[in-house]
Amino acid sequence: MSTEGQGWHWPAGHDLILLDEVDSTMAEARRRRDITRPTWIVARRQTAGVGRRGRAWGAPEGNLAATLVLAPGCPPATAALYSFVTSFSLYATCLAYVEDREAITLKWPNDVLLNGGKLAGILLESEGTMSEVGRLSIGLGVNLNALPEASVVEPRALMPVTLAEEIGDAVDPLEFLAFFAEHFAHQDRFFRDEGFGPLRSAWLERAARLGDTITARMGAEEISGRFLTVDEDGQLVLETPGGRRAIAAADVFF
Repeated sequence: MSTEGQGWHWPAGHDLILLDEVDSTMAEARRRRDITRPTWIVARRQTAGVGRRGRAWGAPEGNLAATLVLAPGCPPATAALYSFVTSFSLYATCLAYVEDREAITLKWPNDVLLNGGKLAGILLESEGTMSEVGRLSIGLGVNLNALPEASVVEPRALMPVTLAEEIGDAVDPLEFLAFFAEHFAHQDRFFRDEGFGPLRSAWLERAARLGDTITARMGAEEISGRFLTVDEDGQLVLETPGGRRAIAAADVFF
């Protein structure tokens, strides 16, 4: 799709596929095997969106449902850090709409919060070998104008919020995406050039509940402890009664 005449800029070298309706943009990304350069797949309506661990993701019309397909050519551990690239880019994008930057926080591992409620979620899927990821799909759902149905909100999860409610006006999903795509392209270049260190420091400055006691759930196991930091590998580090624990993947509850 051409972005000329749309009234917004689009990052050079990135393609845009805009669909009226799809089951999920992540599923569409799997079907499109001919993608050869960074490509955003966006749907005005998504009927069967999926979040982390196969959970349903509500995507009413007016919100943003998108997947970015990349060929990062990096080790799997580095590709996993794109959740931080994505969430920090979302934070930077939201600053164009929200005057109080303190209202926007980042929840490990892959959520963006607005006034303590869930504004956005991120999902990564990678393909490749044990040494190199040849294809990375970054799924993104942002509650811009409408709340998902209560039935798709997991027990104990943070309640969803919308950006429109915060600013008192409707948000154009494609305009928001264009701002975000530019921020992502910038953060991606910086991440590739400088590594995770500077991004990690910036992310921690906006981390939700840093220093507080939180709970990480890994399958049937739950661990509660004080949120100390995110380490150089992107792992959550908790101070627990049994000592420090570094956690690679979990659902986090406050």
